[in-house]
Amino acid sequence: MVREANMKQAASEKQLKEARGKIDMLQAEVTALKTLVITSTPASPNRELHPQLLSPTKAGPRKGHSRHKSTSSALLGSEPDPLLCVPEPVLKGKKEVDTTLFAEFQAWRESPTLDKTSPFLERVYREDVGPCLDFTTQELSALVRAAVEDNTLTIEPVAPQTLPAVKVAAVECGSANTCALSGLARTCRHRIRLGDSDSHYYISPSSRARITAVCNFFTYIRYIQQGLVRQDAEPMFWEVTRLRKEMSLAKLGFFPQEV
Repeated sequence: MVREANMKQAASEKQLKEARGKIDMLQAEVTALKTLVITSTPASPNRELHPQLLSPTKAGPRKGHSRHKSTSSALLGSEPDPLLCVPEPVLKGKKEVDTTLFAEFQAWRESPTLDKTSPFLERVYREDVGPCLDFTTQELSALVRAAVEDNTLTIEPVAPQTLPAVKVAAVECGSANTCALSGLARTCRHRIRLGDSDSHYYISPSSRARITAVCNFFTYIRYIQQGLVRQDAEPMFWEVTRLRKEMSLAKLGFFPQEV
């Protein structure tokens, strides 16, 4: 009886070991399947799970007749595989109000003035207006800046027939082929007049863009000062910021092409 009991015990232990081995194998298979499923996403599909994504050389030849995927989808009314429809990222511009600049603008807006001592205008003069109107010809630059501040500067187009057809090297500064502000040889299609003066100064497209950007800024803040802009503070602030951006771009040499 003892021998029979020992034989039964040995058989039971053997069956237990075999059962544990099968359990370990099943657990390993489950873990592997979970890994395959987790690593297959629409943005990065697992090609082992989706053989239709394999290249023709890796997928192997197919036997029999195969219908074109787009045709079969249209006929059967089925939806395309979501794993094949990976949306492209959409980039949208974002902006955030600078609290310091906004506080300075709000303080100026409560009592708008063209006094350059206010923190708002002092900053704009220092960072935008001054650099934008800082041309090579310093004396004329100062006159242009004063005329812009007084709103007495006039920009006039130059008639095509008045453009002299001579070589650039033979033209003196201030002619239609040399910018009076930068001193560079450029075809000048506009000229400026300061106040009631009869003198005209030919300017290049780049110089015109810089002057125009500053004039646009002063025009807008004059409208605010006169109470013609009826908006909340934040939209007005963003318009001022846009005009400051235009001055910065013009200073860096960006300007629209003249027709």
